[in-house]
Amino acid sequence: MLIGLSTVKGIFSEPIVRNMAGKTERPIIFPLSNPTSRSEAEPADLLAWTEGRALVATGSPFPPVKYGGKSIEIAQCNNVFIFPAVGLGLLVAKARRVTDKMMLAGAKALGDQSPALRNPAASLLPSVRTIREVALEIAYGVALKAQEEGLASARAPEALRQELAQSQWSPGYMLYQA
Repeated sequence: MLIGLSTVKGIFSEPIVRNMAGKTERPIIFPLSNPTSRSEAEPADLLAWTEGRALVATGSPFPPVKYGGKSIEIAQCNNVFIFPAVGLGLLVAKARRVTDKMMLAGAKALGDQSPALRNPAASLLPSVRTIREVALEIAYGVALKAQEEGLASARAPEALRQELAQSQWSPGYMLYQA
């Protein structure tokens, strides 16, 4: 796994990436630096250098990459999925504290939603268009783990899921008239 936080454009060079790709079936490469102009590598290069096998997520938005006759979505890896959903799970569960196991439960719930699990050419992370559904799964995993650890009030799983869904913020805006 390569995780880029350096802001040094191009530091994930072709020889480094090809060497890594020669040692693993699915290299995981996250050039996470912002802005796009400081990304450690271009997703199109990473896919070309790994024969399309790399799981790529970036810190800045990149367009889909065409490779091998397919269009591969490039996931933007930031806190948009995890932290709001973890907060929802903790609040609804009334957790007394946050543990590493709760954070891992949230990460696992997000990982279980990865489109790449079903299609190797798909994005590593779900589409932001599914954020409400994904956030509910993450919050549910966190809340269940809080209960399991004895750090939250116990509720039946379906009641907990229902309360989480009802507690999600829904954006609604009033019509503005000048």
